[in-house]
Amino acid sequence: MMLKLKPKNKRRISRERLSAAGMRRLSQNNSLFLQLKLAVKRLSPSWQACIPLAVIIVLAWSYAAVAQDAAPAQDKVTEELQNLRVGIDTLWVCIAAFLVFFMNAGFGMLETGFCRQKNAVNVLSKNLIVFALSTVAFWAIGFGLMFGDGNPFVGTTGWFLAGADNSPAIGDAYKGVFGALNWAGVPLLAKFLFQLVFAGTAATIVSGAVAERIKFVDFLIFSVLLVGIAYPITGHWIWGGGWLAKAGFWDFAGSTVVHSVGGWAALMGAALLGPRIGKYQNGASVAMPGHNMSIATLGCLILWLGWFGFNPGSTMAVGPSIAHIAVTTNLAGSMGGIAATIVAWLYLGKPDLSMIINGILAGLVAITAPCAFVSVPWSAVIGLIAGIIVVFAVTFFDRIKIDDPVGATSVHLVCGVFGTLCVGLFAEGPGGALNLYGDGLGPTRGLLLGGGFSQLWAQFIGVITVGGMTVLLSTIFWLALKATLGIRVTPEEEFEGLDIGEHGMEAYSGFLKETDATGFADTSSPGGMGKRASDISSNPY
Repeated sequence: MMLKLKPKNKRRISRERLSAAGMRRLSQNNSLFLQLKLAVKRLSPSWQACIPLAVIIVLAWSYAAVAQDAAPAQDKVTEELQNLRVGIDTLWVCIAAFLVFFMNAGFGMLETGFCRQKNAVNVLSKNLIVFALSTVAFWAIGFGLMFGDGNPFVGTTGWFLAGADNSPAIGDAYKGVFGALNWAGVPLLAKFLFQLVFAGTAATIVSGAVAERIKFVDFLIFSVLLVGIAYPITGHWIWGGGWLAKAGFWDFAGSTVVHSVGGWAALMGAALLGPRIGKYQNGASVAMPGHNMSIATLGCLILWLGWFGFNPGSTMAVGPSIAHIAVTTNLAGSMGGIAATIVAWLYLGKPDLSMIINGILAGLVAITAPCAFVSVPWSAVIGLIAGIIVVFAVTFFDRIKIDDPVGATSVHLVCGVFGTLCVGLFAEGPGGALNLYGDGLGPTRGLLLGGGFSQLWAQFIGVITVGGMTVLLSTIFWLALKATLGIRVTPEEEFEGLDIGEHGMEAYSGFLKETDATGFADTSSPGGMGKRASDISSNPY
């Protein structure tokens, strides 16, 4: 009778077989070891001493061979990660530039809506062509003057984007003629595109302040001179590594570099042009309301959207600070609109829509310089104050007979100056409670946060010097144009509207025109004029 083994007996027998096999292998290994030992003993002492050295050499060779294979793989991964980072940063910079470019549509709609319908084509034409002119002027000379290597006052290299450049290399690795931008790890053309849309904005600001009475050709020439010469010179002082940057002046996204420069140029243009015919009668200001507040409001919303490229895009890299800057920007604009609404309601008797629009823009302009340097609560305070200031600024310029149809000087000049000073008042300082930026990457602590007057003084010097240079150059440009071409249209053209006089077309062909806000019938309206242009003095301003 045969007995069947239980499973556990099978496992025991297997273990025993394995143990026996292991003992046989061990015995063989011991035998080989003994033979090797005997062979070593037969060698001379000198050869025996070489054995450890040979082992070390073999091990080192093996490690080197493995490391040699691993190093290229590691370098490849590092290179791919760096290329990915450059690609992401470049995409962000381009998207931000596209948003700022779209602000041209916002300016066009805003200014057109704030002006009378007989000048709509003229305003739209200026806002459209100005960016094309800015592109050429900034490419040819502006970018080189602003960011090219040179001296503390002006760049002297980089015309037509020419010259050495190994972007996106940064820091000490950068080798090129645009050293002021060596901190931005994106290609040169991405840097140029982003700075170009800023330059175009400065010229567009001027358009609104001189609307409804300037010759089209004069505005075009002035825009080229502003973007090609005036704007980049003062911009070099701050963003081009010039003397103001070395003096500790900070302007993150352009309250001074862009907005106040455009505002100063607009102020001088409006002052030298004089007010529109009929604007001031018997010592009083006559309201000339805009013809389409719907498109003006849409323009404001487009500008608000564009500011999310304007301010956060100035990082020129993807990082956590983008969210902070976006929130401070939005909150300041919101508080500016709310404050302007309340103040206009109390001061003027009605919540004027034009004041609401300018209040939002005032808050956005004011936060542009300090957006990366202040806390969220302080950004709300900045926007609140800017919204209050802009209402009184509009009435102030009207009182001194500076005719600005859209309030450009009040929004961009006054609030641009205020926003620049806010850096010296509210900046957190390097390594502050919020740790917004490191030492050397931003301004020192602001006055109201216990930092003393040093940063505020640096900001004040920047405001005064940039304003002085812009006023000087703008005045020269305007006076030269006035002496040669004449900067103002004839009274007949102004009454008829610049659409017909300058462009030979109407924005709303076939629609009945309203009575002119001066109290005189529009020249092109049925029934004729209540007063002919020829009856008005050729120099009524």
